[in-house]
Amino acid sequence: MPLSPVACITGISGQDGYYLTELLLSKGYTVHGLISFNSQATFDLTNSPVQLSKFSGPV
Repeated sequence: MPLSPVACITGISGQDGYYLTELLLSKGYTVHGLISFNSQATFDLTNSPVQLSKFSGPV
């Protein structure tokens, strides 16, 4: 079974990161995203599929 492509996105809770995440997930990517510690999480990714891993850290 071939592995799916993987992407790492910084600022995943912002507008651009959110839409890029949605696009890549729809194309079968596994996405790892970084959310800033002090992020207000502009775009909600809580109901995202299993292929999405979220991490908090200093951006």
